[in-house]
Amino acid sequence: MAVFFNELAVLIFYKKRDLQNHLLHLRKEGKRIGLIPTMGALHVGHLTLLEYIKEYCDVRLCSIFVNPTQFNNAEDLEKYPRPIERDIDNLKQAGCDLLFMPEVSEMYGENEEWYIELGELDSILEGAFRPGHFQGVTQIVSKLFDIVKPDVACFGQKDYQQYLVIEKMTRLLEIPIELKLCPTVRETDGLAMSSRNVRLTEKGRAQALIIYKGLIYFQQHIEHGNFERCKIKVIEMLESVPDLKLEYVEICDLNSLESLTDNATNETVIALIAVWIDGVRLIDNMIIHVEN
Repeated sequence: MAVFFNELAVLIFYKKRDLQNHLLHLRKEGKRIGLIPTMGALHVGHLTLLEYIKEYCDVRLCSIFVNPTQFNNAEDLEKYPRPIERDIDNLKQAGCDLLFMPEVSEMYGENEEWYIELGELDSILEGAFRPGHFQGVTQIVSKLFDIVKPDVACFGQKDYQQYLVIEKMTRLLEIPIELKLCPTVRETDGLAMSSRNVRLTEKGRAQALIIYKGLIYFQQHIEHGNFERCKIKVIEMLESVPDLKLEYVEICDLNSLESLTDNATNETVIALIAVWIDGVRLIDNMIIHVEN
Protein backbone atom coordinates (compact mmCIF):
# COMPACT_ATOMS: atom_id res chain seq x y z
CA MET A 1 0.00 0.00 0.00
CA ALA A 2 1.28 3.48 -0.85
CA VAL A 3 1.04 6.54 1.37
CA PHE A 4 0.30 9.81 -0.43
CA PHE A 5 1.32 13.26 0.77
CA ASN A 6 -0.86 15.87 -0.88
CA GLU A 7 1.37 18.73 0.20
CA LEU A 8 4.25 17.99 -2.16
CA ALA A 9 3.08 14.82 -3.93
CA VAL A 10 5.43 12.17 -2.50
CA LEU A 11 4.27 8.58 -2.82
CA ILE A 12 5.77 6.17 -0.29
CA PHE A 13 5.80 2.42 -0.94
CA TYR A 14 6.62 -0.29 1.56
CA LYS A 15 5.89 -3.35 -0.59
CA LYS A 16 7.64 -4.42 -3.79
CA ARG A 17 4.43 -5.39 -5.54
CA ASP A 18 2.74 -2.05 -4.90
CA LEU A 19 5.76 -0.17 -6.20
CA GLN A 20 6.06 -2.36 -9.30
CA ASN A 21 2.38 -1.91 -10.15
CA HIS A 22 2.74 1.85 -9.93
CA LEU A 23 5.92 1.85 -12.04
CA LEU A 24 4.17 -0.27 -14.67
CA HIS A 25 1.58 2.47 -15.16
CA LEU A 26 4.30 5.10 -15.41
CA ARG A 27 6.16 3.12 -18.06
CA LYS A 28 2.99 2.75 -20.09
CA GLU A 29 2.93 6.54 -20.14
CA GLY A 30 6.47 6.53 -21.54
CA LYS A 31 8.12 7.78 -18.35
CA ARG A 32 11.83 7.20 -17.67
CA ILE A 33 12.55 6.08 -14.10
CA GLY A 34 15.56 7.31 -12.16
CA LEU A 35 16.69 5.56 -8.95
CA ILE A 36 18.76 6.92 -6.06
CA PRO A 37 19.49 4.06 -3.62
CA THR A 38 20.25 5.26 -0.06
CA MET A 39 20.39 4.02 3.51
CA GLY A 40 18.65 7.14 4.78
CA ALA A 41 20.01 9.75 7.20
CA LEU A 42 19.78 12.02 4.18
CA HIS A 43 21.89 15.14 3.81
CA VAL A 44 22.42 17.73 1.09
CA GLY A 45 24.63 15.29 -0.80
CA HIS A 46 21.73 12.87 -1.24
CA LEU A 47 19.40 15.65 -2.26
CA THR A 48 21.97 16.80 -4.81
CA LEU A 49 21.74 13.34 -6.39
CA LEU A 50 18.02 13.95 -6.83
CA GLU A 51 18.75 17.23 -8.59
CA TYR A 52 21.59 15.73 -10.65
CA ILE A 53 19.49 12.87 -12.02
CA LYS A 54 16.59 15.14 -12.97
CA GLU A 55 17.78 15.75 -16.54
CA TYR A 56 18.07 12.02 -17.24
CA CYS A 57 14.60 10.86 -16.18
CA ASP A 58 10.96 11.86 -15.74
CA VAL A 59 10.29 10.21 -12.37
CA ARG A 60 12.74 10.25 -9.46
CA LEU A 61 12.56 7.33 -7.03
CA CYS A 62 14.59 7.27 -3.83
CA SER A 63 14.97 4.13 -1.74
CA ILE A 64 15.75 4.11 1.98
CA PHE A 65 16.93 0.78 3.30
CA VAL A 66 19.61 0.17 5.93
CA ASN A 67 21.02 -2.97 4.38
CA PRO A 68 22.29 -5.44 7.01
CA THR A 69 24.36 -7.55 4.59
CA GLN A 70 26.82 -4.74 3.82
CA PHE A 71 27.81 -4.18 7.45
CA ASN A 72 30.68 -6.32 8.68
CA ASN A 73 30.42 -4.63 12.08
CA ALA A 74 27.21 -5.25 14.05
CA GLU A 75 27.83 -2.20 16.24
CA ASP A 76 28.16 0.02 13.16
CA LEU A 77 24.82 -1.29 11.90
CA GLU A 78 23.19 -0.63 15.26
CA LYS A 79 24.56 2.93 15.43
CA TYR A 80 23.62 3.85 11.87
CA PRO A 81 21.28 6.88 12.14
CA ARG A 82 17.64 6.42 11.14
CA PRO A 83 15.86 9.82 11.22
CA ILE A 84 12.98 8.61 9.03
CA GLU A 85 10.55 11.49 9.58
CA ARG A 86 13.23 14.05 8.76
CA ASP A 87 14.26 12.05 5.70
CA ILE A 88 10.72 12.01 4.38
CA ASP A 89 10.37 15.73 4.94
CA ASN A 90 13.66 16.38 3.12
CA LEU A 91 12.52 14.31 0.15
CA LYS A 92 9.22 16.16 0.03
CA GLN A 93 11.01 19.50 0.04
CA ALA A 94 13.38 18.27 -2.70
CA GLY A 95 10.47 17.29 -4.92
CA CYS A 96 11.17 13.56 -4.91
CA ASP A 97 8.37 11.71 -6.71
CA LEU A 98 8.50 8.25 -5.12
CA LEU A 99 10.03 6.69 -2.01
CA PHE A 100 10.57 2.96 -1.50
CA MET A 101 11.06 2.10 2.18
CA PRO A 102 10.82 -1.68 2.69
CA GLU A 103 11.37 -3.76 5.81
CA VAL A 104 14.24 -6.29 5.87
CA SER A 105 11.71 -9.13 5.54
CA GLU A 106 10.45 -7.58 2.30
CA MET A 107 13.93 -7.63 0.76
CA TYR A 108 15.42 -10.85 2.14
CA GLY A 109 14.22 -14.40 2.57
CA GLU A 110 15.71 -16.87 5.03
CA ASN A 111 19.21 -18.24 4.39
CA GLU A 112 19.76 -16.30 1.18
CA GLU A 113 23.14 -16.79 -0.46
CA TRP A 114 24.87 -14.36 -2.79
CA TYR A 115 28.26 -14.11 -4.42
CA ILE A 116 29.46 -12.24 -7.46
CA GLU A 117 33.05 -12.27 -8.75
CA LEU A 118 34.27 -8.70 -8.45
CA GLY A 119 37.99 -9.43 -8.82
CA GLU A 120 40.47 -7.03 -7.20
CA LEU A 121 37.76 -4.48 -6.43
CA ASP A 122 36.49 -6.82 -3.73
CA SER A 123 39.82 -7.10 -1.92
CA ILE A 124 41.56 -3.72 -2.13
CA LEU A 125 40.97 -0.46 -0.23
CA GLU A 126 37.39 -0.65 1.13
CA GLY A 127 37.28 -4.34 0.25
CA ALA A 128 40.37 -5.03 2.36
CA PHE A 129 39.15 -3.15 5.43
CA ARG A 130 35.49 -4.15 5.13
CA PRO A 131 35.50 -7.78 4.01
CA GLY A 132 32.17 -8.83 2.52
CA HIS A 133 30.97 -5.24 2.25
CA PHE A 134 30.74 -5.14 -1.53
CA GLN A 135 29.04 -8.51 -1.69
CA GLY A 136 26.33 -6.99 0.51
CA VAL A 137 26.22 -3.84 -1.60
CA THR A 138 25.83 -5.73 -4.87
CA GLN A 139 23.27 -8.06 -3.32
CA ILE A 140 20.93 -5.25 -2.31
CA VAL A 141 21.53 -3.06 -5.36
CA SER A 142 20.84 -5.99 -7.68
CA LYS A 143 17.57 -6.54 -5.80
CA LEU A 144 16.63 -2.88 -6.15
CA PHE A 145 17.51 -2.89 -9.86
CA ASP A 146 15.39 -6.01 -10.33
CA ILE A 147 12.41 -4.54 -8.47
CA VAL A 148 12.52 -1.05 -9.97
CA LYS A 149 14.11 -1.77 -13.37
CA PRO A 150 15.25 1.86 -13.53
CA ASP A 151 16.42 3.48 -16.73
CA VAL A 152 19.11 5.34 -14.82
CA ALA A 153 20.61 5.24 -11.32
CA CYS A 154 22.77 7.85 -9.61
CA PHE A 155 25.57 7.42 -7.06
CA GLY A 156 27.93 9.82 -5.29
CA GLN A 157 31.64 10.09 -5.97
CA LYS A 158 32.49 9.89 -2.26
CA ASP A 159 31.82 6.15 -2.52
CA TYR A 160 33.83 5.87 -5.73
CA GLN A 161 34.89 2.26 -5.26
CA GLN A 162 31.26 1.32 -4.67
CA TYR A 163 30.36 2.99 -7.97
CA LEU A 164 32.99 0.92 -9.82
CA VAL A 165 31.71 -2.23 -8.10
CA ILE A 166 28.12 -1.53 -9.16
CA GLU A 167 29.29 -0.68 -12.66
CA LYS A 168 31.06 -4.05 -12.86
CA MET A 169 28.02 -5.87 -11.48
CA THR A 170 25.75 -4.37 -14.14
CA ARG A 171 28.16 -5.55 -16.84
CA LEU A 172 28.46 -9.06 -15.41
CA LEU A 173 24.69 -9.45 -14.98
CA GLU A 174 23.97 -7.60 -18.24
CA ILE A 175 21.58 -5.19 -16.52
CA PRO A 176 20.33 -2.59 -19.01
CA ILE A 177 20.82 0.59 -17.00
CA GLU A 178 22.59 3.92 -17.30
CA LEU A 179 24.76 4.78 -14.29
CA LYS A 180 25.60 8.36 -13.33
CA LEU A 181 28.35 9.53 -10.97
CA CYS A 182 27.59 12.75 -9.09
CA PRO A 183 30.53 14.81 -7.75
CA THR A 184 31.08 14.77 -3.99
CA VAL A 185 29.13 17.44 -2.11
CA ARG A 186 31.10 19.19 0.63
CA GLU A 187 30.49 21.42 3.60
CA THR A 188 31.75 24.99 3.22
CA ASP A 189 35.00 23.98 4.98
CA GLY A 190 35.57 21.06 2.62
CA LEU A 191 34.42 18.09 4.70
CA ALA A 192 32.63 15.57 2.50
CA MET A 193 28.99 15.25 3.47
CA SER A 194 28.24 11.89 5.07
CA SER A 195 25.48 10.40 7.17
CA ARG A 196 28.18 9.45 9.68
CA ASN A 197 29.24 13.07 10.30
CA VAL A 198 26.43 13.53 12.83
CA ARG A 199 28.24 11.08 15.13
CA LEU A 200 31.35 13.28 15.35
CA THR A 201 31.98 15.38 18.43
CA GLU A 202 32.81 19.06 17.94
CA LYS A 203 36.50 18.21 18.35
CA GLY A 204 36.28 15.25 15.98
CA ARG A 205 34.44 17.35 13.41
CA ALA A 206 37.31 19.87 13.46
CA GLN A 207 39.93 17.11 13.25
CA ALA A 208 38.18 15.53 10.27
CA LEU A 209 39.09 18.54 8.12
CA ILE A 210 42.59 17.08 7.80
CA ILE A 211 41.17 14.60 5.26
CA TYR A 212 40.22 17.36 2.83
CA LYS A 213 43.51 19.16 3.48
CA GLY A 214 45.34 15.98 2.53
CA LEU A 215 43.41 15.70 -0.72
CA ILE A 216 44.07 19.35 -1.52
CA TYR A 217 47.79 18.71 -0.92
CA PHE A 218 47.65 15.95 -3.51
CA GLN A 219 45.81 18.22 -5.92
CA GLN A 220 48.36 21.00 -5.56
CA HIS A 221 51.58 18.98 -5.49
CA ILE A 222 51.17 15.73 -7.37
CA GLU A 223 53.14 15.39 -10.60
CA HIS A 224 54.72 12.53 -12.47
CA GLY A 225 57.57 11.03 -10.47
CA ASN A 226 56.57 12.25 -7.00
CA PHE A 227 53.60 10.03 -6.12
CA GLU A 228 55.41 8.35 -3.23
CA ARG A 229 56.69 11.63 -1.78
CA CYS A 230 53.18 13.07 -1.86
CA LYS A 231 51.78 10.00 -0.12
CA ILE A 232 54.41 10.20 2.62
CA LYS A 233 53.63 13.88 3.20
CA VAL A 234 49.87 13.30 3.40
CA ILE A 235 50.34 10.34 5.75
CA GLU A 236 52.45 12.59 7.99
CA MET A 237 49.70 15.23 7.93
CA LEU A 238 47.05 12.71 8.93
CA GLU A 239 49.13 11.02 11.61
CA SER A 240 49.84 14.39 13.22
CA VAL A 241 46.21 14.50 14.38
CA PRO A 242 45.84 13.05 17.92
CA ASP A 243 43.79 9.83 18.13
CA LEU A 244 43.28 9.63 14.36
CA LYS A 245 43.59 6.05 13.12
CA LEU A 246 44.76 5.81 9.52
CA GLU A 247 43.57 2.95 7.32
CA TYR A 248 44.83 3.94 3.89
CA VAL A 249 46.15 6.72 1.69
CA GLU A 250 46.44 5.75 -1.96
CA ILE A 251 46.91 7.21 -5.42
CA CYS A 252 45.14 4.92 -7.87
CA ASP A 253 44.16 4.32 -11.45
CA LEU A 254 40.75 5.86 -12.08
CA ASN A 255 39.26 2.76 -13.70
CA SER A 256 40.83 -0.18 -11.83
CA LEU A 257 41.87 1.45 -8.52
CA GLU A 258 45.26 -0.18 -8.99
CA SER A 259 47.77 1.55 -6.69
CA LEU A 260 50.12 3.72 -8.74
CA THR A 261 53.86 4.27 -8.27
CA ASP A 262 56.23 7.01 -9.39
CA ASN A 263 56.56 5.23 -12.74
CA ALA A 264 52.88 5.78 -13.60
CA THR A 265 52.09 7.86 -16.66
CA ASN A 266 48.36 8.40 -15.97
CA GLU A 267 47.11 11.85 -16.89
CA THR A 268 44.28 11.55 -14.36
CA VAL A 269 44.35 9.68 -11.05
CA ILE A 270 42.22 9.37 -7.94
CA ALA A 271 43.55 9.97 -4.43
CA LEU A 272 41.68 8.09 -1.68
CA ILE A 273 41.80 8.36 2.11
CA ALA A 274 40.14 6.35 4.90
CA VAL A 275 40.50 7.13 8.61
CA TRP A 276 38.83 6.64 11.97
CA ILE A 277 38.08 9.73 14.07
CA ASP A 278 35.96 9.73 17.23
CA GLY A 279 35.12 6.08 16.60
CA VAL A 280 33.64 7.08 13.23
CA ARG A 281 35.03 5.77 9.95
CA LEU A 282 35.33 8.45 7.27
CA ILE A 283 36.32 8.10 3.61
CA ASP A 284 36.94 10.65 0.89
CA ASN A 285 38.62 10.97 -2.48
CA MET A 286 39.53 13.43 -5.20
CA ILE A 287 40.00 12.98 -8.93
CA ILE A 288 43.17 14.82 -9.93
CA HIS A 289 44.82 15.82 -13.20
CA VAL A 290 48.55 15.06 -12.92
CA GLU A 291 50.99 17.81 -13.84
CA ASN A 292 53.96 16.91 -16.03
